[in-house]
Amino acid sequence: MPETPILMTFLGASVLLAISPGPDLLLISTYSTARGFIAGFLLSMGVFLAGLAQTFLVAFGLGHIMETIPVVALAVKALGALYLAWLGIHLIRQWRSNLGGTQSQAFTESLSASQLISRGLINNLINPKALVFFSLFLPQFTSPAQPITQQILLLGFLLSTTALTANTIIAFSFSKLRQTLSNQSAFSRHFDGLLGMLFLGLAGRLVSEH
Repeated sequence: MPETPILMTFLGASVLLAISPGPDLLLISTYSTARGFIAGFLLSMGVFLAGLAQTFLVAFGLGHIMETIPVVALAVKALGALYLAWLGIHLIRQWRSNLGGTQSQAFTESLSASQLISRGLINNLINPKALVFFSLFLPQFTSPAQPITQQILLLGFLLSTTALTANTIIAFSFSKLRQTLSNQSAFSRHFDGLLGMLFLGLAGRLVSEH
């Protein structure tokens, strides 16, 4: 286990990272506003599981591989961008097909708990920079006097748990906006279209990153 002063520094840095704006925060806040706290919390659980997966990958070397072999990171980025673009187009088509009918809620409300968790998981994993970041950030707080792998696993768990706590608070806070927006049918009616554009924007951001 890292020394106490190092661990406290790590926890402080983890809190700042957890509340910094990014694709995960944008997705959680959007869903929480439109679909409530449970939807945002399930997405947060997906992000948490992604953090654990990245911790294991870093502990056993894949993060270093992606850092030293750019084509691997490029492949992950391309697949991620394609997935987000497909999802965005699907949502926009769903939105357009419902414009002339009743309030469009079919697609988002049909998502089960496991589907929401998977969406949070995939949204985090398809960004190769997240894994590279884990591989660069976690080792900075390890002690050479103790087994590195065990320390990375512990630090990754703490970082993921901190992010889960912050994302849960964010989901709860944004879910309160539902009461304000509940009577605004335009927001609910066009939610799928807004979310589709969000995913297309995330796909474009992923492609444009260097």
